[in-house]
Formats: sequence, C-alpha cells, structure tokens
Amino acid sequence: MDKNKVVSMEEALNAIKDETCLMYGGFGGVGNPPSLIQGILDKGVKGLHLIGNDAGFPEIGIGRLFTAERVQTLITSHIGSNPIAGEQMNQGKIRVTFFPQGTLAEKIRAGGVGLGGILVDVGLGTIAAMEKMTTKVRGKEYIIEPALTGEVGIVYAKQGDAYGNLVFDKSARNFNPMVAMASNLTIAEVEEIVPTGELDPEGIITPGIFVNYVVQSEGVNWPWHWET
Repeated sequence: MDKNKVVSMEEALNAIKDETCLMYGGFGGVGNPPSLIQGILDKGVKGLHLIGNDAGFPEIGIGRLFTAERVQTLITSHIGSNPIAGEQMNQGKIRVTFFPQGTLAEKIRAGGVGLGGILVDVGLGTIAAMEKMTTKVRGKEYIIEPALTGEVGIVYAKQGDAYGNLVFDKSARNFNPMVAMASNLTIAEVEEIVPTGELDPEGIITPGIFVNYVVQSEGVNWPWHWET
C-alpha cells in the first residue's frame, strides 16, 4: 500500500458494494462517519450486513441506512434509540443478533488481534446459549463466542495523516479503534488531514498499518449532533 492513503470519497466507496459485511465505529451516532454514510446512501448500496454497537437514530449516523432500508442483517448490542430498526426487525425485514455490549466489544477486539474467539459466562443456562459451543477452564464452564471481523470497516477520526495514523476526539473514539483493526479493509473519514509526521506519536490511537484509505470529511450533515 502506498504511504499516501488519501483518496477521493468515490474511490473509497468502490470497496462498499451490495451485501458487503460492513463494520462501523460509533456510539449513539457519535463517532459514526457522516460523509461515508451519506456516500453509501448516494451510491444506492443495499442489502448490507452491519456490525456495530447500535443502530443510531432514524436521521442520525448509521441509523440513516435503516431509514433508507439498506440493511439486511445487524449484529449489535441494542437498537432502542432507533424505532425504525425495531419495526424492521419485528416485521422480519432485517435479522438482528444481540450481544451484551462488553461481549460485542471483545468479539470485535478479538477479531482485530487475530484470536479465534473469546470465552464468556454471560447467558449460560439460558436461550442465549442454545446451539453454542461451551468449554471448561479450571472447572468453570464458558460459552465460546467466535471473533467478529468485517469485509470493510468505516471509522471517524478528528485528525489523521496521509499514512492513516488516527487521533480521535474524546468519546467519539468508542468502537472506532477496534473496528479499524477488525476489518479486512478500513476506510477512515477524517476531519483534519495533516502531513505525515505532524501528529504527536503519543497521541496516535490507531496506527496507519490498520488503515487502507483516508478520506476528507465533509462535516456532519445531520439535523443535530451531540458534542463529544
């Protein structure tokens, strides 16, 4: 990969096609990449398989993909902030798989560091453990939860350089670093792109080795957004 990973939005979006398994950063809309999401909508991509913390809000962040009916499946921790996603789930239009937030985060982290999965005891003896493999470690039983990875990951950063080193803004960091690591191809939408070498090495959260493309953010175009 060329050390200059800055590309146009159009070029980056070539990686996202119908039925792509798309992993995304963000927590309640904060940290979702707004320009990439708008680009996906404009491109007309449909049938997406999404992996992320939540379903955003109907007109904010990743939630806009549900409003436009572009989603086929979702792996997440909750969808309560997006009633449209809930309606689509209840109507059988999308298939949703839920995990406790910590378990979901660890499954993504495991995918990013090359582990096959994690061991959890949450859900043992309940419907959540049905048809899942279990094992015993030191006499205690655990559910084996496979790691999660995405074909493409989209993340949002406050600053980034041409090589893809990223700095996040406070709580907007959330799932973004893990998503960048766990995706086969990562696209980083960045508010401010600086020359390589200008970022403080101690402030870099995601090293450029985990980023394939960097695109300039066009700003938040939602009706409103949270300060982070």
